[in-house]
Amino acid sequence: MKGAPPRALAGRTDDRTGEDCVTHIVFDIGNVLIAWDKRAPFRDAFADDAAIDAFLAEIDFHAWNLEQDMGRSRTEALAAIALRWPQHVPMVARVFDRFGETIQHKIEASWTVLNDLKSAGRRVFGLTNWGVETWPVAQAIHPELREAFEDVVVSGHERLIKPDARIYQLLTARNGLRPEECLFIDDSLRNVEGARAAGWQALHFTGPGELRADLAARGLL
Repeated sequence: MKGAPPRALAGRTDDRTGEDCVTHIVFDIGNVLIAWDKRAPFRDAFADDAAIDAFLAEIDFHAWNLEQDMGRSRTEALAAIALRWPQHVPMVARVFDRFGETIQHKIEASWTVLNDLKSAGRRVFGLTNWGVETWPVAQAIHPELREAFEDVVVSGHERLIKPDARIYQLLTARNGLRPEECLFIDDSLRNVEGARAAGWQALHFTGPGELRADLAARGLL
């Protein structure tokens, strides 16, 4: 995910024509603005993080969790676990019951970048893979999410997920934006590449310091 420097992934052009047209900044949220600790609900039940990781691998947590990001409900999600691992249903239910523990910490320097972009007159949007039932929890813990963006596209609401081109197209269509005017920031290289395939420019987020430097190099800060 962090294999190449951010600028190498941003679709730079020698004449800077593409960069010069960027006026809208679109932020991913998880692990860009808010740290996500997927192990947090389980730390009092397992000996260490390695044991948690083994449990999550057993239930193929990544693929299972993506279905919630695509709109699947808690009831449906736990039913899917019950079909294969009925003994694990109470443990997996912690993902929902204790979701707030996974998103306690803001990445403060990223929020400073976001606010500086707004102060510089940039339009700022959000585009996140996030579940319908856990998104309100995030907004309750971090009220800034209600006010930071002109619009936020939440995958679970739309039943579309990054890097599907349609979710990028949805944000631009809904807000009357041209794709080439949008710069997307995401910690997932797959999602960065998805944005570029949809005609956006994009940066692979590796940290707020690197992000600020790249935005400054582009003249956006």
